[in-house]
Amino acid sequence: MYLRFSIIKVVAVTTLLALIAGCGQEQSTAPQMPPPAVGVVVAQPTTLNLTTDLPGRTVAYRLAEVRPQVNGIIKKRLFEEGSYVEEGQLLYQIDDAKYKAEYQRTQATLNNAERLAKRYKELKKTNAVSQQQYDDAMAALDLAQAEAEIAKIDLDYTRIVAPISGKIGRSSASEGALVTDGQNLSMATIQQVDPIYVDINQPVKQLYRLREQMESGQLTVSEDEHAKVRLLLESGQVFEHPGMLKFSEVSVNEGTGSVALRAVFPNPEGKLLPGMFVKTRLNSGQRDNVYLVPQQGVQRDLQGNPIAWVVNDSDQVEIKTLTAEQSVGNQWLVTSGLVNGDRVVTEGLFMLRPGVPVTVTPASNVAPDTDLTDGNEKAQESDVQTTADTDKS
Repeated sequence: MYLRFSIIKVVAVTTLLALIAGCGQEQSTAPQMPPPAVGVVVAQPTTLNLTTDLPGRTVAYRLAEVRPQVNGIIKKRLFEEGSYVEEGQLLYQIDDAKYKAEYQRTQATLNNAERLAKRYKELKKTNAVSQQQYDDAMAALDLAQAEAEIAKIDLDYTRIVAPISGKIGRSSASEGALVTDGQNLSMATIQQVDPIYVDINQPVKQLYRLREQMESGQLTVSEDEHAKVRLLLESGQVFEHPGMLKFSEVSVNEGTGSVALRAVFPNPEGKLLPGMFVKTRLNSGQRDNVYLVPQQGVQRDLQGNPIAWVVNDSDQVEIKTLTAEQSVGNQWLVTSGLVNGDRVVTEGLFMLRPGVPVTVTPASNVAPDTDLTDGNEKAQESDVQTTADTDKS
């Protein structure tokens, strides 16, 4: 019995050892996991034309309030509200009967003074009149001429004409209304909107930063390009006519901490109306030898510094610390930390560790967006929105 138990025990131990050996053999022959696949974007230096988006407001190029310069009743209104009027076009006709009569009276007085002055001039040659009488006649002639001129001016003022060309607004006076010289309420307002001004506010902080970059040579600016301004409408479309900067204020607004700029835009179609809030796009300058990295490829370390996973020549990943100044469309503007040809990982970032070998494929999750003409920019800084455009030259 004891012998039989020993035999069974030996058989069980032998079987257990065989099973353990088989498991070890299976583990040793298990296939190795392949290196993780990552999608990369090759970094290449480029030249960027930087632009700055700033809020603005449209202002009429010229504005004239139509006001009466004589008293009277309006007989006719000779324009359509909201229409375009030409300079010198008749807008209102004031009842001129009294002014015509006054003009005729002054003309009669002037004619009489001229005849008297002529007679006294002949009599003076023979000393038939005194010097005093002659001087009085000449003074009366001058006075009559002045009164006739004033009467003529008042008569002309009964015809109220457009002082400038432009769009005329609604009329505050109609036929039969009494208007007076010096009244507070204007009869109508004319605004010239082609061209049109756009007033822009630029933060002083940004102005100083741009100056520092220009002085250090990081930013190059062409005066002609710097003066150009583009306009973004509320719909997101870019206004088809570029504008030009005209002047910059010499003082800073104490309430907003900004400097006022003024640009002028052609407006032949009349799309821009005075008082519209718009977004202006100014050329800030040109940056050379910078990199555009997709936002998927830029991470942050524990200190908040921008970093990127880069595949080296041995097809192993490593971390590089970047200097990413701002976003450009859906990419980051990187000024240091990369070299030409670096392969930046944008796909397969979750399982990476420094030194891990990887299988490299072109990234399929990136679609660079740096076009400034579509109004779909995503750049945002703390004090002002800034975008950039890849130099396609």
